[in-house]
Amino acid sequence: MIFAILEHILTHISFSIILIVIMIFLINFLVYEIEGLRNSSEKGMITTFLSITGFLVIRWISSGHFPLSNLYESLIFLSWSFSIIHMILYLGNPKNYLSAITAPSVIFTQGFVTSSFSTEMHQPAILVPALKSQWLMMHVSMMLLSYAALLCGSLLSVALIVITFKKKIDFFFEKNQFLSLKKKRKSFFFSEMEYLNKKGSVFQNTYSLSFQNFYKYQLIQHLDYWSYRFINLGFTFLTIGILSGAVWANEAWGSYWNWDPKETWAFITWTIFAIYLHIRTNPKLKDKGTNSAFVASIGFLLIWICYFGINLLGIGFHSYGSFQLISN
Repeated sequence: MIFAILEHILTHISFSIILIVIMIFLINFLVYEIEGLRNSSEKGMITTFLSITGFLVIRWISSGHFPLSNLYESLIFLSWSFSIIHMILYLGNPKNYLSAITAPSVIFTQGFVTSSFSTEMHQPAILVPALKSQWLMMHVSMMLLSYAALLCGSLLSVALIVITFKKKIDFFFEKNQFLSLKKKRKSFFFSEMEYLNKKGSVFQNTYSLSFQNFYKYQLIQHLDYWSYRFINLGFTFLTIGILSGAVWANEAWGSYWNWDPKETWAFITWTIFAIYLHIRTNPKLKDKGTNSAFVASIGFLLIWICYFGINLLGIGFHSYGSFQLISN
């Protein structure tokens, strides 16, 4: 009873703080960035991380097993994984703009899991015989940590694509503006002076835009760097998760691989991110950052299909985390 009350309190604390953090982020993004509000939002994220951590520890103690037995607990763990990534980036650099990717990931995941499940789904369930294994913690935690890292890396790749195309569009319009003014050169003195003034303003704008392009270039490089680091880490976790899952499957079902829907989509996801790493590390390929970013954006969709889509259908051997099982 005490554990249930503590879980209830921590869940509502995290959800309430998440709502406040969302409002702060919207004010800073849409109205005006205030340093004090930014610091408050980061403190709110730290409090949310501690609340989620406390929830997982209490659920572990009360249930007697690692809290990864159903979809509700796995989503809580995914939100906790996002918050770990956010904390690492924040502690490394408090003004790191990458929090614009990690913080909303925590916000939306925690908000969804807190508000979208009924009270019955929040109750800890007794493990089915197939889940009573030491591989539960190893396999599922590695898969969820890989999902969190790969999703963050993929979102950074999507941001890289958007900024790259915006940069190309700005350069195109800048070039056309300069050429159109150059063609309008006139022979009269006043017109010549007017032209020179316009030309000077164009060069001034071009000079200003060159700095903007330089900062955009730095931003693109930074996004590419961290996207590669996150995806590389997530790919390692995904590989460990698939291998440990194969060993667990052999113990539970007598076969290392059964082409279960979950296994199949995990293999497809692994293949896509293997292609990403090949493109990203191949010195012979040109424009590696943009091309690999497109592959990562495809991987973003595949992760949600593998993790959430299969659970919605509730098919295959991995139906333990489906909505159908939780609602029974």
